[in-house]
Amino acid sequence: MNSTHTNFSGRMLLRLVLLGLVVLAVLAANTAYIKELYFTHQLTMAGNLINGGILVVFLLGLAKIIVSLMRYMREENALDRLLDRLQSGQENPLKGVGAKSIIAQRYTTLSSLSEQYAQINHSALAATLQAGESTRISFARYVSNILILTGVFGTIVSLSIALAGASNMLDNVQASGNMGLVIHGMSTALSTTLTAILCYLFYGYFYIKLGDAQSHLLGRIEEATSVYLLPRFSRDSESLLTQVAGLVGSLHDAAVGMKQVQKDFSTAGKSLTKSVDEFASNTKIATAHVYELKQLLREGFRLPEHGKPQ
Repeated sequence: MNSTHTNFSGRMLLRLVLLGLVVLAVLAANTAYIKELYFTHQLTMAGNLINGGILVVFLLGLAKIIVSLMRYMREENALDRLLDRLQSGQENPLKGVGAKSIIAQRYTTLSSLSEQYAQINHSALAATLQAGESTRISFARYVSNILILTGVFGTIVSLSIALAGASNMLDNVQASGNMGLVIHGMSTALSTTLTAILCYLFYGYFYIKLGDAQSHLLGRIEEATSVYLLPRFSRDSESLLTQVAGLVGSLHDAAVGMKQVQKDFSTAGKSLTKSVDEFASNTKIATAHVYELKQLLREGFRLPEHGKPQ
């Protein structure tokens, strides 16, 4: 199984932390400008309330993204542990894997269906898992949809304040305070729009990465199901045909091996026959040599000759 880009969620979480630290450093370096834009010469609390609301929505959505990435990171670790135990042939693949993890529930479901000799519909299982996981990030999706609209809302409210100041100024030309209200409204519109856009740029990137992490995890789970779990638990007609085809292939390989063994035995038999023939020939030669030696001994010791061997 392809293990490329494992721990995808962990890397996205690390990227979020690092980029967040960079943003905080930039904000800290521009404290004077931020104070001037958001807090100095504020005639009403509208700007602070709207910007505070935008930040609250942003932080709630960001917290949901962080929690989801941490969950997907745990799911990836559980999947890696199960695959390692399956590949090593462990007796209990679920040992050390959280019972509430997605892959453990998938393993338990397939095992239960296999024990009941029920047909396993992989497409239905995948669709159900996709639907369930989609609901888990619905709040993050909602924040992504409304975050930029909060800036639009702040702009509308700020322009309403500016128009109210302009209307009062037209009614009373000598009231210079209304001019300040107009300027305040325009400044508030700028600040709320800027806050919403910056928050959306940061949040939108990691919301997309959250979707990538979810797709990556679900893809690995379905791949593991197809490669490791279905061959282990599936008992439908197609899987039986696949198993029969595998057995036929194994028998074919065994037959080829037996033919090779038969050839080896034939070669060994021929070699043994040749060795026996050579041994018989050598035995005759040795017998003749022994007879000649006996003759020499009889002649040397002048022993009577009993007869030659037949």
